[in-house]
Amino acid sequence: MKVKLPRKEGKNIEFKERLIYDIHLKEERKQQLATQMKFRLEKGNGVAVYIIGVRENGEAKGLSELEFEETLNILGIIARENNARIEKVEKFFENGKIIGRIIIKQIFKVEKKESLIIGVAGHVAHGKSTLIATIITGEPDKNGSKWLQLNVLPHEIERGLSADLHFTLFGFKNSFPVYLKNPLDKKERARVFENSDKVISFVDTVGHEPWIKTTIRGLVGQNLDYGLLVIAADDGITHITKEHLGILLALKLPLIFCITKIDKVGDKRREEVREEIENLIKLIGRIPFRVKEEKDLNIIADKIEAIVPIFEVSSRTFEGMGNLIKFLSLLPKRNLEIEKPFLMFIDKIYKIKGVGTVVSGTVKQGKIKTGSTLLIGPFTSGDFKKVKAVSIQTHYYPLEEADAGLIVGICLKGIKHEDVKRGMILCDPSFSPKAVRSFEAEILVLTHPTRIASGYEPVLHFFTASQTAKLECIDKKYFKSGESGRVRFTFKYYPCFIQEGDKFIFREGKTKGIGTVTKVIN
Repeated sequence: MKVKLPRKEGKNIEFKERLIYDIHLKEERKQQLATQMKFRLEKGNGVAVYIIGVRENGEAKGLSELEFEETLNILGIIARENNARIEKVEKFFENGKIIGRIIIKQIFKVEKKESLIIGVAGHVAHGKSTLIATIITGEPDKNGSKWLQLNVLPHEIERGLSADLHFTLFGFKNSFPVYLKNPLDKKERARVFENSDKVISFVDTVGHEPWIKTTIRGLVGQNLDYGLLVIAADDGITHITKEHLGILLALKLPLIFCITKIDKVGDKRREEVREEIENLIKLIGRIPFRVKEEKDLNIIADKIEAIVPIFEVSSRTFEGMGNLIKFLSLLPKRNLEIEKPFLMFIDKIYKIKGVGTVVSGTVKQGKIKTGSTLLIGPFTSGDFKKVKAVSIQTHYYPLEEADAGLIVGICLKGIKHEDVKRGMILCDPSFSPKAVRSFEAEILVLTHPTRIASGYEPVLHFFTASQTAKLECIDKKYFKSGESGRVRFTFKYYPCFIQEGDKFIFREGKTKGIGTVTKVIN
């Protein structure tokens, strides 16, 4: 495609040949670029146009893909210095090289959004991914393929099973849903985030038993506000249902039960499954409430800590979905710890060409701004290292600042991709984190065929981290199923970050118990 470039710089047009991290992000040069962009934005009434890959005289030179992405990222950083963002990116190719036209737009008002996170759990093939896809698009699953909008890995498509955590969002504006037209479109997800005043992030977990540790990471590691437990009407409660419920209870989360696939069974079977669920809810000391009409929703929304609503839906016919979506709009945010120093547990690590190291996770507490200096660790030595947050995104939407409760991706400068491990933390330096090798805890053994005594070595799961630890009994010689007491755990391989009050799960093949940290030793 032939590039049509302006012959000369206009009032809001700037030519740039190329920008380089090591040169143009140095403080003095960065400020010069920020001042230059501010001038262009003012002249363009809040809009600046950058033509990149060209010399100052307008002669096309072109950039490689890597050079283009580097220049684009630096422009994004400079834009944020001016409370602006990249609005549009156009690529043109000339002689195998890239010429770019970048539209940068001033952000005149940044609205704070209410955000909450819901973990979706349940047995394999009970319809978790399909349910989420139906909710976020507002469309029934007529041909049975909506689960593909969340499960995009090749082996997931081939097997028809989720094999990793998947994240997506659902927005509300003035309590009305903002639906996604195409959940796989990054721009679409950014649009929904931008146009919503309330955003729900769904964490779609894995129901297949061999991947239970991935499910635990999704439920324990994402700082959830609510747990949504999915049970298929044609299958009912299974051992996986009960294990997932145990994890959600260990986290002391408000619960929502959802009976799916009601179009596949008759009234008698629906009643059987409903009674089975009601008895299970009573067994855990909470009050079941079957949702029949929209007027029921306000009764339970503000009593969600004690009452467990039961929704009956069909993703294929959309029956019952209206009440569930309305209920989601009423749910309040729970985990607000914005005033504390920033802390995030790293869940996923990416190496993105032309960008560098990007980590993702849920902001557990505090807030983070682009350009912030942070600490990352602990490393096997127990040390923490300084890094810089170059940019922040949530659901592909660029942010200047992210508060507690948002799932974000953060581009880091100052560390190699291979040095970052899942379970590490990012935090504000004022947090003064310490690596921990051993700690005391109060545990409850949920189930174990024999006795648990000193020397027992389960795998501990806390937030996004997991590691084998050796147990030492403190106030009794051993534990049996249903018993609780004090123990000391020592990590087997390397130190981790853990604090008093943190909850964890310990497993040996299956979940064996839960615990709360009572004292950090060293």
